[in-house]
Amino acid sequence: MTTRRDFLGGAAATAGAAAVAGAAPVRGTAMIVSTWDFGAAANNAAFARLRAGGSLIDAVEAGGMVPEADPNNHSVGYSGYPDRDGRVTLDAVIMDDAGGVGAVAALEDTVHAISVARRVMERTPHTFIVGEGATRFARDQGFPKVDLLTPEAEKAWRDWLKTSQYKPVANSENARPRGGALDHDTIGLLARTADGRMAGACTTSGMAFKMRGRVGDSPQVGAGLYVEAGVGAATSTGLGEEVTRVSGSARVVASMRAGLSPQAACEEVVRHIAKLRGQAIKGTQVGFLALSPTGEVGAFCLLPGFTYAVTDAAGRTVVKKGASLFAA
Repeated sequence: MTTRRDFLGGAAATAGAAAVAGAAPVRGTAMIVSTWDFGAAANNAAFARLRAGGSLIDAVEAGGMVPEADPNNHSVGYSGYPDRDGRVTLDAVIMDDAGGVGAVAALEDTVHAISVARRVMERTPHTFIVGEGATRFARDQGFPKVDLLTPEAEKAWRDWLKTSQYKPVANSENARPRGGALDHDTIGLLARTADGRMAGACTTSGMAFKMRGRVGDSPQVGAGLYVEAGVGAATSTGLGEEVTRVSGSARVVASMRAGLSPQAACEEVVRHIAKLRGQAIKGTQVGFLALSPTGEVGAFCLLPGFTYAVTDAAGRTVVKKGASLFAA
């Protein structure tokens, strides 16, 4: 494992060459993968939808809907932590390998942002709708108005108002109890069929207590999610601003197109972010998860603690630890 001092001093090894901590990448068996341990339940829902005859888009939507409706998960959907004005806003994107894309950002009063994103893809000439327009579109499409701010989330916001300070905490998404007050994460989910077709979804309530109007990487094609036929798919997690700076998920897939394995491609972009940003990312978590059309998985992050869920063709799901660039 590379230490921060070694890396910043120029001693880091090139992508794919250095010893890293964590589990070895899964090769050739994965059908569905998703970020964080709570992705296991999402994977199971996605797999069940596929087994029932659903499409890949059906599956990734079903997977995304699980954490969106979970009141104990404060980084996705219902009960997500609000912005600094006390309003919960959601971001989501859905994508297939035929160029189908739908996304929403700053969506309010709607539980299933991933489903609204799908409607954008399938029922509009657009790919991305934001703010008031996204919320109006959701109502027009029949999605019920729901107050997303639960008492627990409101209390966390009012406690935060006492200091009004924001400092991201790495891996707070994976803490127990799940969903600490400084969560700023998402769930990204990637799926494939046996013949190599692919799709993905990404959904989040974004950075807790963010500035009004802030949008992270999650709903942005090429940042939080990217899918390309015959090449692979990637999604990201952690502090979205750092992913957006480098079009992270698109970069992972581009590296796979150039011949890197999913693991090496995830390592390349993480190392690039570390080199580009230096001390500015100290204590920051950013991670990537990638899947090839043949079921090979890659996962890599800046700091230890990133986990991801992998489901095989038999429906067996395991949670694995992602390898990391830095020890701490």
